[in-house]
Amino acid sequence: MTEEFGFPGGNGVPRGSGFAGNGSPAGEVYDWYTRGMALLGHGDANAAVQLLGHAVAAEPASPSVREALGRAQFEAGQYADAVRTFAWIVDRHPTDDYAQFGLGMAAHRTGDLRVAVEHLALAVAMRPDLAHYGVALRGARAALNRA
Repeated sequence: MTEEFGFPGGNGVPRGSGFAGNGSPAGEVYDWYTRGMALLGHGDANAAVQLLGHAVAAEPASPSVREALGRAQFEAGQYADAVRTFAWIVDRHPTDDYAQFGLGMAAHRTGDLRVAVEHLALAVAMRPDLAHYGVALRGARAALNRA
């Protein structure tokens, strides 16, 4: 009877939900990462945060999975969480320009303008060829000067 209502095997998990019935998404870490990135690309940042959070829990040392989570957190408006996620990467990989950029952008959104300027300046120094890094730095500096 439970099959008729989309609950295979009566485990309480709706058919097609993408969850395995044990609280984890169906598949493995790579599947969670790729599905999370697809959700992020389609504008569903909140769902991406959920899926990528599982991936980080399974692979906590992976900077690429954490970067994806940080991007999703930022897009979902979870700026304080994004600061923590990008700071984790920067602490371990200080030459990661995108992590510096992400930390700076998230810090700007939380109102921590000094931290924003510091990390955006590092990102610009590492990758002066990326115009959007410079634009973000100028915006953070202008906000800091107004504060």
